[in-house]
Formats: sequence, C-alpha cells, structure tokens
Amino acid sequence: MTILVVTGGLQTTVQDLGRPMHQHQGIPGSGAMDRMAMRVGNILVGNDLGAATLEATLIGPALTFREDAVVALTGADLEASVGATSIPAWHPVLLPAGATLRFGRALRGCRTYIAVAGGIDVPVVFSSRSTYLRAEFGGLDGRALRAGDLLPLGAPSPLSRRIAASLRGTADADTAIVARWSAGISMRAAYSEDVVVRVIRGAHTDLLDKTSLDAFVGSRFRVSASSDRMGYRLDGEKLSLRATTELLSEGVAFGTVQLPPGGSPIVLMADRQTTGGYPRIGEVARVDLGLVAQLKPGDHLRFRFISLEDAQELYLGCEHDLRQAALAIPFHLPRSTV
Repeated sequence: MTILVVTGGLQTTVQDLGRPMHQHQGIPGSGAMDRMAMRVGNILVGNDLGAATLEATLIGPALTFREDAVVALTGADLEASVGATSIPAWHPVLLPAGATLRFGRALRGCRTYIAVAGGIDVPVVFSSRSTYLRAEFGGLDGRALRAGDLLPLGAPSPLSRRIAASLRGTADADTAIVARWSAGISMRAAYSEDVVVRVIRGAHTDLLDKTSLDAFVGSRFRVSASSDRMGYRLDGEKLSLRATTELLSEGVAFGTVQLPPGGSPIVLMADRQTTGGYPRIGEVARVDLGLVAQLKPGDHLRFRFISLEDAQELYLGCEHDLRQAALAIPFHLPRSTV
C-alpha cells in the first residue's frame, strides 16, 4: 500500500517519537514536535502510539491514497478536505481508493499530524523513522516530501481493520466517511496565538538577576521568524544574569529554555542539539510542549513557574487519558466488525 505525494506542502516530514536512546552518541532526538497530537492520531486509526505519521507545517501537502485507508488528522486545523467534503480533525476517517486529501490555510495552530492505519513504513534509522533534516537521514531520504514521492504503508492492525469495516457500513464507499466519534476534549490542547506555558525552574534560574527573573515569568515573548524545529527564539524583554558565568556544556532536553549572551531566550525543540553551554533557566512542562510546538512566528507566549511535582502530576494525567482512550475505542465499534 502506498500514498502518492501530489504536492509536498511547505514542510511535510515523516515523524514518530524520535530517537532519544541515541542522544549519548550525539544524535538529536528529533521526532514529532507535538507528540500528544501525534499519539492521539495513532490511537484513532488503531496504530501503536509510536507509529510513524506525517507532520505538515503551516501549508499541508496533497496526498492521493491508492487504496482505501483509515486516517486521522490531529493538531493544527489546516482546512483539510477531500473533494467537496471537509475533513474534521480528531476523528477517524475512511478514505476510498483514489481520494486526494488536500489542505488550505492554517486556521489554528502550526502543525497537523496525518496518521494512517499501518503507519508510514520508511526504513528505521537509529531506532526511529523520524526525519532529521539537518543531517539528511531518517524519514524519506532524510528530507521533506515533494511531488511524485511514494510513501509506503505498513499493514493495518486488527483494530484498524475493525475501524475501517465499521465506517464502510455507514455510508457510500465512494466518499470520505467521517466517524461520529472522536478524541475527547481532554486530549486536545487549547492551541492559541497567545498561550501561557508552564515551566519548571531550571538548573540556572537562580543566576538571573531580580528584574530578569520577574520578566521571565511576567512578560510576554514573541516567537521569532528565525525559529524552527531545533529551537524557538523569543523576542521580548532582554534577560540578564547577576554575574558573568562560565558553564560546562551539559545535556539539554526537549523544552529546555536556554539564555544566550544576547538575552533573548531560546526554547529547545525536537531537533535540538544534545548538549549546550548556555544557562538553562527553565524546563517546559511536558504537557505544554504541544502548545509551544503549535506556535507560529509572530505568536506570543508567557511563562509561569510550576513545581516539579505538579508537572509530573499533569503528565501522568495525560498519560492516563491516552490509555483510557485506547481502551475505549473498541467500544465504539459494532460487534459485527469483530
């Protein structure tokens, strides 16, 4: 089974949960920017949580499905459609053979995830199918999709086949069929152009002077046009340290907030380097990484401190919701599809 890429969009890449187990070798983790959205998409089509999906940024691709396929769109709303039929996010959808999925403008958010039953079956590189653009490996030849590409799909799971069978029985098989059920509200982040992002105090938060500490969690920052999958540069009030400090390079994480000498914070993202020598003034709570990932250049954010314990509790709550959603899906399907 394959998908034909009619147009590649602005930047559409294959992404899964990345390669965190290779960071000690100097290999960036990569993977989806909004991992909650990606995982929810996989749940909706009956995949494993870590199956490879497509991540489309701002301008989506056009994709022709050569066989019937169950898909789900999660994350940003990029005005998806098949012919005259609008395709809503957060629902499983059965697309008939020959259907072409297209996208319009970004209405909310920045990145849409296209999960397909069976997953995108590109080769595994360093334990992941994720694309790392800077080094040109992973995904499809280490690059963004372009017109004429063929994307191989894996074999749908038994649950994926049940979802497809249940949808075929509800409408004309020649049209896109949208499931009546969808992901719960608790699994849909409140994407916005101006968000509050919760952060844990970093290893070097106490190096900020009093004015800068207040500004870090009290002022509004703008996402710079130079932001990318490696990091989001933030424009706003300049932050400074109490004294010049020499630091050894140390490990950094997805969501580490660094402070370079210029005073403008950088939030490290999926394609971040594995170590860094700038002061680490905060760590974005994992549950809010998706909010950051969905910001576009020109959007705004504010930081708010929370405790490590609160961040862990929020994270465990999200994981619980995911597990419950995966367990609930079979109950949405008619028994005749078993």
